[in-house]
Amino acid sequence: MSVVLFSLIAGVVFAEPPASAPATSAPATIYDIRTAGAVGDGTTLDTKSIQSTIDQCSAAGGGIVLVTGGKYVTGTLYLKNDVCLRVDSGAAILGSPHIADYTTDTDRTMYRGEPYMNRCLIFAKDAHNISIEGSGTIDGQGKSFPERGDRQKNRPKMIRLLNCSHIRVNDIALRSPASWTNEWRYCSDIAVDGISIISRANSNGDGIDFDGCTAVRVSNSSFDTSDDSICLQTSMLDKPCRDVNISNCKFTSRWAGVRIGLLSRGDFEDVTVSDCTFTNHNDSGLKIQMNEGGEMKNMIFKNLVMKNVPRPVFLTFCQKNAWVDSPPELAPMKRVSDIEFDNITVDDVPGGKNAAFMVTGMPGHPVENITFNNIHATFAGGGTADDAKDVLAELTPEDLATRWPEYSMLHGTVPGFGIYARHVKGITLRHVNLSTTKPDARPAVAYVDVSESKTVDSPAPTTTSNVLDSN
Repeated sequence: MSVVLFSLIAGVVFAEPPASAPATSAPATIYDIRTAGAVGDGTTLDTKSIQSTIDQCSAAGGGIVLVTGGKYVTGTLYLKNDVCLRVDSGAAILGSPHIADYTTDTDRTMYRGEPYMNRCLIFAKDAHNISIEGSGTIDGQGKSFPERGDRQKNRPKMIRLLNCSHIRVNDIALRSPASWTNEWRYCSDIAVDGISIISRANSNGDGIDFDGCTAVRVSNSSFDTSDDSICLQTSMLDKPCRDVNISNCKFTSRWAGVRIGLLSRGDFEDVTVSDCTFTNHNDSGLKIQMNEGGEMKNMIFKNLVMKNVPRPVFLTFCQKNAWVDSPPELAPMKRVSDIEFDNITVDDVPGGKNAAFMVTGMPGHPVENITFNNIHATFAGGGTADDAKDVLAELTPEDLATRWPEYSMLHGTVPGFGIYARHVKGITLRHVNLSTTKPDARPAVAYVDVSESKTVDSPAPTTTSNVLDSN
């Protein structure tokens, strides 16, 4: 006689299947691309064979498209509903070295001035239940681009997903894209686990860009990138970036490890980054930039270790258009608030004196409610008494003009060797330890136009209302 068990949780009854009769599902059907004629010799263009296999798999209700036993050169592929693209160990998908093999109907990049990144290797639109997995490799052969004779200087992205849901990417190695590795826009229910990205073939080698995505999980993955490793952005007013969790990842980057914003027309909220390491960055570990009229709130960054990262945090709130179809007018500034940095260890001993945790709003538009808790940071130091008096430039639209709001646009040396906060309302330092290896005449903490500050077991800030006259 079978027995049905019931459990009661919060007043709701769930029937549990008998332990002796676990539910099972039929194994997924496997579609080997070699059956459709794929050669896999590293030279022959196998686009048609791979695409026909994807089409067949999706039309039959889904399954696994298997890439095994070779290196398969291809142009643009279209991933479709219920298809798992599996690349076996030792096998590879190689992006064609010829731009003519990449189609022009795969949408476009959302940043202004970057039409050379409109094409891509793998594309999906309005697809549900798609995945990429396996111990093999997808290699964009990025050093082949821009191709000689291509006047547009095209450099295709590796993977672009648009309006897709239930996306799973596991274990795969992504190598040498010609520009961004992943651009995922307006997607939901995303889980990325155990992947490895090395994108050093060209500049603009972002790892994963989530634009207007919700319910995102990235875990147990490694990134070595020539640009930002993970980006959260919002190109559409009604497409927020929300419910994002990044954990147990390793970042090495020529630019930032995790960047939030810049392309920032929509809102960002409910973001956590935890238990990650950041190593050998040229710019910032966490780069948070609101400049296109959206709102940022409710973000926590905790249990992070950073080594050779000059600016563990670089947070800016200003006005600068980044969207491809931006009007001449600048969007009004809304709000950046409720951001917590907790249990962060920093060792930037080899760095220079332009290093610190940095937060800057604008006059009349402060960043609000920022907390630094359990921070242990060692910087190189070497700052002088004159550096301590430096007044950094405001990130005004006039000063930014054709430039992004980068550290270089502050036109000076940060006047505090550990934490610099300007135009902030509500900042708490709790158990913050800041030190340098070389003598430094600057204060550990420098505040400019800061109100409602609290300090507990942390260096006392030097506070001034002096700001640079932008007229």
